[in-house]
Amino acid sequence: MNKSRRITANLPDELLRSAMEATGQGITETLVRGLQLVRRARAYEKAVALRGKLRLNIDLDRSRERRRR
Repeated sequence: MNKSRRITANLPDELLRSAMEATGQGITETLVRGLQLVRRARAYEKAVALRGKLRLNIDLDRSRERRRR
């Protein structure tokens, strides 16, 4: 079961209205979707920061081979 929190927030009316229009959903669903996008953007930033820092020794040709039946 997901825990949730009830909050009070002062949001710019036009921003909330346009976000709800973009999602086609209500306030709660729109805010949840926005928070998920923020979390996803942060994960992407972390992944980009790792670019070029991981050294992988993978034989791509071998890894793409499929077992014959």
